[in-house]
Amino acid sequence: MLYGAIEAGGTKFVCAVGNENLEIIERVSFPTETPEKTMRSVVDFFKKFDAITTIGVGSFGPIDVKRESETYGYITSTPKLAWKNFDFVGYLKDQLANISVAWTTDVNAACYGESIAGCGKGLSNVVYYTIGTGVGGGALIDGQFVEGFSHPEMGHAMVRRHPEDTFIGNCPYHKDCLEGLAAGPAIEKRTGIKGQDLPTEDPSWDIVVYYIAQCAYNTTLLFSPQVIIFGGGVMKQEQLRKKVQEQFAKLINDYVKYPDLSTYIVTPQLGDNAGVIGCLALAKDLYLQA
Repeated sequence: MLYGAIEAGGTKFVCAVGNENLEIIERVSFPTETPEKTMRSVVDFFKKFDAITTIGVGSFGPIDVKRESETYGYITSTPKLAWKNFDFVGYLKDQLANISVAWTTDVNAACYGESIAGCGKGLSNVVYYTIGTGVGGGALIDGQFVEGFSHPEMGHAMVRRHPEDTFIGNCPYHKDCLEGLAAGPAIEKRTGIKGQDLPTEDPSWDIVVYYIAQCAYNTTLLFSPQVIIFGGGVMKQEQLRKKVQEQFAKLINDYVKYPDLSTYIVTPQLGDNAGVIGCLALAKDLYLQA
């Protein structure tokens, strides 16, 4: 049995095919252009595999995840205007005969991947954040995604400003929310240098750490998860994990007892494959439920 995966990101789509052990057999990526261009490439890729009947999709958003909604399966109010109100699930079902689709956010998919085969394996309460071009978060509590009238938008939570940070913020909606202060574009606008080129000793990293540690602090007090996983391009700066752990401990100030920091605030064990493996796992779950 083969399963399909689509990790639909704001800059690129990653499509993959995997087996029952969630091992990736083939993987490709396409730039996120217009739906007409990108989705045509997606469909052409999956048409090569007759054995696939279920595809797991983790998409950038906001998206509609409410099954009873008329726009379930749509990308909704995204700032990527070409994708606004795009019927993602409907398009796949129209173009690929007899396909079933598991549909969630890209960060939910990564969270699920880490819970199945990564840092959260064997745990029921897992929270995952991507800190990259934007900031997004997904949470599994008792093995279920946290969702209400919609999916959470954890990356836009408000944070306390660092006393030395004069940057106005980069979020077009909120200016100085978590995404507006700690995402990759915010780092570049604050310093004039892309994060991957910014020296590790640059003091602006301490500002970024302060915001990410607040994110861990808020997450701890809201959800009491068993693990908090920080992925995304910004967290590939190896010095950040330890600094975030240390700053988190200062902020929490022994108010609650939490797990050992070495296993509590971590980076993804699956690396860049967390989302893809999560999508494969969601596709497998859907197939087994049918």
